[in-house]
Amino acid sequence: MALRKPTPLAVALAAVVCGIGFGTGTAALVSRLQPWRVGEFDPLGEGVRGAEKSARVSVDATTHAFGTIALGNEGEHAFVIRNVGQAPLVLSKGASSCSCTVMDFDSRQGGNDEAEKAIAPGGSAEVRLKWRGKADGPFRQQATVLTNDPGRPEVVFVVEGAVVPSWRAVPSTLVISRATSGSGERATADLFTFGDTAPEIVSTTLLNSATERFFKVGVEPLPPETIAAEKGATGGVRLVVDVLPDAEIGLVKQTARVVLRTAEELTVEVPIEVSVSGALSLAGAGWDPDRQALALGTVSGKTGGRWDLFMAAKGPHRQAVRPVVREVVPSSLAVTIGEAVPIGNGNVMRIPITIELPAGSAPAVNNCTKQAPAGRIVLETGHPESPTMSIKVCVAITP
Repeated sequence: MALRKPTPLAVALAAVVCGIGFGTGTAALVSRLQPWRVGEFDPLGEGVRGAEKSARVSVDATTHAFGTIALGNEGEHAFVIRNVGQAPLVLSKGASSCSCTVMDFDSRQGGNDEAEKAIAPGGSAEVRLKWRGKADGPFRQQATVLTNDPGRPEVVFVVEGAVVPSWRAVPSTLVISRATSGSGERATADLFTFGDTAPEIVSTTLLNSATERFFKVGVEPLPPETIAAEKGATGGVRLVVDVLPDAEIGLVKQTARVVLRTAEELTVEVPIEVSVSGALSLAGAGWDPDRQALALGTVSGKTGGRWDLFMAAKGPHRQAVRPVVREVVPSSLAVTIGEAVPIGNGNVMRIPITIELPAGSAPAVNNCTKQAPAGRIVLETGHPESPTMSIKVCVAITP
C-alpha cells in the first residue's frame, strides 16, 4: 500500500501538540522539584530569584512594653534584626508616629550617611527606637523599617506603656479647715516621683512672705508601702505643714515649694489654704469672711455712711472680752463699741461694733491693693489668748 505524504498543515499541528505536551510536563516536574515562592516571579525577564539568593528577615520581637515613663522624658529600646538569607539585608527608615523615631543607624553595624543599614548573611544588628512621653495616660507608638526581603518588605516595631507625671502631690492642694487660733494645726501632703532615681531634697520654701510667719514646713521620707500603693511611683517625700498658734483668724493662703533632685531637678509647688477660727469672730454689713476684711467699697465723703458689725466671743474667757479701739485707718472712720449681750444659753457673747463715716469726710484710698494698702481698725479685746484684733478695712472715700 502506498504511503500518503503528510501535508504541511498536518505536520505543523503535530509539532504544536508535541510542544505543548513537552512544555507542560517539564513545568510540572520543575514545580515539584522547586516550588515557587512569593517574590520570585519575574515577569520582566530579569531572571528568577531563588530564596537562596535573597535576604531574609528574622526578628525575635517587634513589641516592647516599657512600663512607665515620666511626662516629658525620653525612652529608648534596641530591637535585634537577623539576616537568615543568602544575600545582604538592607534596612532603611520608614514611617513613624509622632512620638517615636528610629535613631540613626550605627556605622559600626553597617549604617551609612543615607540612613541605611546593611547586614551580611548570617549577621545581625540593632535597630534603636527612641520615644518621648508627651501626655499622661496609655502610650502606644510605632516605627517602620523597610527591608529588601521580598517576603517581608517592612517590619513594624511597637513600643507601649504609660506616661506618668514627673511628680504628683496628693492632695494637690492642702486644705486645712479646722485650724484654731491659739492651738495650731498640722497637715501633710505626699509628693510622689516617677523616675528611676530616688529623690533628694534640695530645698523647701514658702512663697507668700505676708503669711510666712504663720507656718512651719518640713520634709520627711515617704514610707515604702505608701510609695508602692501609688501606681507607677518609684519614690517620694512627705511635706509636713504646721499652722502656728498665732495664725490670723480667717482664710490664710500660702504656697510651699519643694525642690527635689532625681535624674533632673523637679520643682513641686503645693498651694495651702487654712481656715483659722478662734474665740473671737466678726459678722455683719460689709464683712467679707473669705478675705477676712471689712469691704466698704467706694463711699462718698460728702454723704458718709454707716455699717453695723457684731463680734462674737465664745469659750471660757468670753465674759472677759471688752473691746477698746486703739487705732483707726483712715482716721475719718468713727468706731463705737456697744455693750456685750449673751446669746442663747449664754455660751456666746455678742458685742455690737458701729462704724461711721461722717458726712464731709476727707478723701482717702485704702483699697487693699499693692498701690493702696488696706486700712485697719485695731482693737484690744481683753481676751487672754487673743488680746489684739486687727480688722482689715478696704475702702475708697471720694470727695
